Amino acid sequence: MVLLTARTLRSAVRAPYPYGEELVEQIVFAIRLCWLPLLASTFALNLGAPGLQAAGPLHVFGSLDRLGGFFVLTAIRWIGPLVTAIVVAGVAGTAITADLGARKIREELDALQALGVDPVKNLVVPRFLALVMVTALFDAFAILFGLAAGILAELIYGQSLGGFFSTLFANAATTDVWGSVLMCSIFGAIIAVVCCYKGMTASGGAAGVGRAVNQAVVISLIAVSSFNYVFTAVLLATHPELQTIR
Repeated sequence: MVLLTARTLRSAVRAPYPYGEELVEQIVFAIRLCWLPLLASTFALNLGAPGLQAAGPLHVFGSLDRLGGFFVLTAIRWIGPLVTAIVVAGVAGTAITADLGARKIREELDALQALGVDPVKNLVVPRFLALVMVTALFDAFAILFGLAAGILAELIYGQSLGGFFSTLFANAATTDVWGSVLMCSIFGAIIAVVCCYKGMTASGGAAGVGRAVNQAVVISLIAVSSFNYVFTAVLLATHPELQTIR
């Protein structure tokens, strides 16, 4: 996977660039598959656990206006990026693994190499770039719908939205936004490399493709979770002001 990552990055920046049409198709494909489960999952998770459950104790103590600051932690730093990665890995990533795995079983990849076509540049690079861009785009939508869930929770408890937005903007910083988008972009890169690798190394017929899809999802989520820990630790260490609750 490390070697595939290096080859993918090298092929992405070196001419020629024959994958433009394939890149557009992969972006449209990922958006068409992922947008509905992503928005539904983000809205439901933010409304359920951090929204209604956190709003209850805050309402008892008369501090429901603090819910906006709480949603900086959940929607922007936590649930938004994590749900984006899970949905992209579970929907688009599995489709990529199944597609490349089927091509591997049918020996199409070997045929491409025999014709002098580089499978990495023509198949892996467009999927890699597509998932990087799509996860960054979806993170923005996940943040918006996560905050919408917080607003709904505030309205359910009959609270004015003034306090929600006041604490939201008091605690939110540009570092939160670009950190969330950057983290999601790298999530997309990790998912793309893992899923492409498992698809291109699948063996054993249709059953082998199924195993490759299962392994790709598991490895992707483990890798995403591990990177999430490292990225969060580095971000908080280099920007200690993010740990201050205003």
